Amino acid sequence: MRLTLGLTGMDPATESALQAAFATANTRLGGDHWLLLPENQAEYVVVDMDSMYGPMSWLRLHAAGKQVIALTAAQRSQADFRLGQPFDAHSVAMLLRDIATQVGVPLQETIVASPAAAVSTEPTPVVVTSVPAPSPVVAVAAPMPESTVDVAVSEPEPPVQIAAVAAPTAIEPAPAAVVAPTPVTATPGNTLLDWLTQDRLKGRVRLRGSESVLIDTEQRQYHGPAALKPLATYFESALSTADFVAVDATTWASESTRLGAAMPLSRLAWFGNLLAGRGVLAPGYDPQQRFQMVKWPQTEREYPKHFRIATVMMKGPATLAEIAEASGVSTAEVADFVNANLATGFAEPEREPDPLETQKPGGLFGRLRGR
Repeated sequence: MRLTLGLTGMDPATESALQAAFATANTRLGGDHWLLLPENQAEYVVVDMDSMYGPMSWLRLHAAGKQVIALTAAQRSQADFRLGQPFDAHSVAMLLRDIATQVGVPLQETIVASPAAAVSTEPTPVVVTSVPAPSPVVAVAAPMPESTVDVAVSEPEPPVQIAAVAAPTAIEPAPAAVVAPTPVTATPGNTLLDWLTQDRLKGRVRLRGSESVLIDTEQRQYHGPAALKPLATYFESALSTADFVAVDATTWASESTRLGAAMPLSRLAWFGNLLAGRGVLAPGYDPQQRFQMVKWPQTEREYPKHFRIATVMMKGPATLAEIAEASGVSTAEVADFVNANLATGFAEPEREPDPLETQKPGGLFGRLRGR
């Protein structure tokens, strides 16, 4: 019995890496139990759930009766199976083995030890029954520059456009190692969202607090915890200049490596706007307006209801009340989600169609049509 696997909803680099890992994994499992096919011909399909179009691919494949394998950095998934990100030949082999076992085809991964690692003078094949190791959690940010959600994301993202207000003194990067900027008095409205969206930070800085956060304003990236909720306090209280410390290149290199892959600053802007409204639509928008998604957002695993809201909004323009009713989510949660995605360019109010100009028939063909 041969099982079939397909790949979809991922960038070319990820697809090539996954094909190579599959080839190695399939060889270790015997080489004749799995076959890689186009997604429409495969029974099991791997979808990059951390990419922009992954969730839509999941919906399409699920409706088609396919067995969906979620490629994701998150620890949980709504798909039938999960392949942790980052992956390698071993984790792919464990996935293929587990699926095959469920359908009554027991497989065992075989790893051939190298001569240098063998005890005897002759290299001897060693059969090892492996236990899948937990995949490290890395953030995705969805793509916007996209580097990583609930994953690292490779596609560039559009800049976040948010109305600016008068900016106080900016922090210039210090030439020496780790120099603290001059403290100033915090005023209402000085949350991390204000500092980020009003261009009040310059260079590379470390945010003081219980969570380690490094911000690179030039690259529009940050390093910090994979989850967003631990950062909520930075968006709910005022910050002063003393809360930011300039970081030199050497310190940045070591600390950013320890914190893991970079994530786009737009992810923090999204989170800040999610919290800012507190269940009320942002000023300047009418709750009776209809809103729609213009592209699929990078949904966060910490907010599972957002997937339902986004699915409803992708179908067409709707009011907050209509979205809430169709998704089974409260109107306040819908308002917060709409605020976050309006600010980051993933949603917009419904646009009135441009009136068509009345044109008089002209020329010979026009006169003939007018008869």
